[in-house]
Amino acid sequence: MSYIAKLNLKTVQRVVQKDPVIARRDKLLAGIAEQKLVLDAMMHGEQFEVRVKRWRNNESGDRVLVEMNKRVRPWFFQQDNGWYVQCRYGSRVLHISGKSNAVFVDKLEDVAAVLDAFSAAANSGELDRAVLLAMKARTATG
Repeated sequence: MSYIAKLNLKTVQRVVQKDPVIARRDKLLAGIAEQKLVLDAMMHGEQFEVRVKRWRNNESGDRVLVEMNKRVRPWFFQQDNGWYVQCRYGSRVLHISGKSNAVFVDKLEDVAAVLDAFSAAANSGELDRAVLLAMKARTATG
């Protein structure tokens, strides 16, 4: 009697890759969520910090895992008696609607509403084209 004959054998193709459009949306939504935390910290007069683990060489030359702060740059800045909010994918600024790359608000408190709008737009797929164009610009220049 064969041991293999006792097993329930089937043919299957394993799907391991996520849809690239969904992966890009998830990355954008994660960035927007992080910016909400940056905004909350700034409104309370604090500095937002993220701790990450990196491999570094110590004094004796051995590779060790160390925990260090990661710099998180805000997507919003103060200029022209108000605040500009940009939506970014990685380090690239997205052109939200045609040539526009920022939203202007009067107060820092209004930045949260813009980030919520970016999040809703990303969920609905409105920013998919802008992300794709930013990725193409990266490959054309880099």
